[in-house]
Amino acid sequence: MRRTLTGLSLLLSVLVSWKAWALNAGLGAPPARMDRQTPYATANGFSDAVHQGDYERAAHYLYLDFLSPSVQKAEGARLARQLKFVLDHKLPLTALASLSKEPEGDPDSARFDQIGVIPVGDDVYPIRLTRVTLPDGGKVWVFGEATVKSIEPLYERYGPVLLGEELPAVLFARPVLGLEPWQWLGLLLTVVGASALSVILERLSLRVLARLARWTSITWDDALVASGRGPAKALYFALLLALGAHLLLLPPTAQSIVDHLNTTLSIIAVAWFLLRFLRMTAQFVQESVAHESSDAGRLRGLRTQLSVLRSVFEAATYLIASALLLMQFETVRNVGVSLLASAGLAGIVIGLAAQKPVASLLAGIQISITQPIRIGDRVVIEGEFGTVDEITLTYVVVKVWDERRLIIPISQFLDKPFQNWSKGGQSMLGVVRLLVDFSTDLDELRAELRRILENEGKELWDGKVSNMVVEDVLDRTLQVRVLVSGKPGILFDLRALVREQLMRYLRARPHWLPTTRTEARAAITPMPPPKQEEREEEEPSSPLSPPRA
Repeated sequence: MRRTLTGLSLLLSVLVSWKAWALNAGLGAPPARMDRQTPYATANGFSDAVHQGDYERAAHYLYLDFLSPSVQKAEGARLARQLKFVLDHKLPLTALASLSKEPEGDPDSARFDQIGVIPVGDDVYPIRLTRVTLPDGGKVWVFGEATVKSIEPLYERYGPVLLGEELPAVLFARPVLGLEPWQWLGLLLTVVGASALSVILERLSLRVLARLARWTSITWDDALVASGRGPAKALYFALLLALGAHLLLLPPTAQSIVDHLNTTLSIIAVAWFLLRFLRMTAQFVQESVAHESSDAGRLRGLRTQLSVLRSVFEAATYLIASALLLMQFETVRNVGVSLLASAGLAGIVIGLAAQKPVASLLAGIQISITQPIRIGDRVVIEGEFGTVDEITLTYVVVKVWDERRLIIPISQFLDKPFQNWSKGGQSMLGVVRLLVDFSTDLDELRAELRRILENEGKELWDGKVSNMVVEDVLDRTLQVRVLVSGKPGILFDLRALVREQLMRYLRARPHWLPTTRTEARAAITPMPPPKQEEREEEEPSSPLSPPRA
């Protein structure tokens, strides 16, 4: 009887301890929905569990039988968390996609399936999944014993540096949006620190560069240093943010967002600096030429060239920066590759669609080179007189004399005729016509014209041309033409002044104003023609003529 009881107790103990012989007995029974049938399922299940903060579930994907069952639960969760950092930052996501999706695993090696290899100094640690047989005969895939034993040296080399295991345990609690609390704290400190430090670095670097620029005799480098205020801060912030994110060991999704943000800030900073550089350079060249030359026509031509070329380079900067920003996204990149693959059809479509914009761009470049118009020129176009106020790549703004703005397509200045009063020089001739009486003293009127130009019109008249001629003799009056010269912008005012002052002078002499005369005369009776004898008597005899008979 005693032997029977002893045998039953031994059998019962064996049955009770059967679970202890299962895989990772110290972790307890694995979750019912856990899939460890293929290497791919095991790797992705582990990744999902650790990024959700469920490290106890992630421990079931590790081989922990080399540890005592009493410590497997605590050590398994710790090792799973450490392995998450190593895999996130040393192996790409595409490495998991290369794993086998078959229960037998890699056909070349039925014993394991390898994700990748991570070096630490001279040592190399392969990350492998091993197929393990359960007591009930089933088989599952877990991270192999050698891989689990290499987690600690890998974590020591590639784990958190500044904010690690020394922090309180509450900061390693359940992640929020894929980040642990200590990572959120570190990200906040990184943003605040990068913002403050970028301001300090910008001021120090610009102060050093400004001091170096003072050693030169030109002022262009001083303006160049000043144009870096703002872009330098954004660039420093992007660099510091990238450094801080690298130390925080963010998961791939968060790291990708930070990388896109850093790239975007860097592109914007460079484009911002280039736009300021173009503006500063154009202003410097224009001021330099203005100090060296007093030719207003040359200054307007240079201003036009700089304005158009600056517009071209600014448009190119915007285009390239926008393309670089969009190329960060995989969808846009794939669209670009597809367009390049069908370059023939895409080229035709884009060429037809962009025909007018390209023509306008080329017209703008042609105008900047040939300069049929320049900024500040006085032109007559579409029946309107005005001043060229702005020249862009697609249109020209003409400021009309009554303060209206006339928007003209830039191609019209190449396809249709127009008047440019400033093209030939800085002086033009203006005509004033008057109708006066035949008895007008023209010499006295010319003297009055000279007096008007030298006194009332001295600020409008350029002193070159002032003459008066009788242009036509009409049936009742004389038509007098007054010709004066002045600058294109004020020639109209000069003509109006001369016309007004001459009419005031004539009004004081009303007998010189046009007069309608009426004259009565007696009728004259026609006389008959003289006879032949009378005509001969009336004709005087010439000394050479022969004597009469």
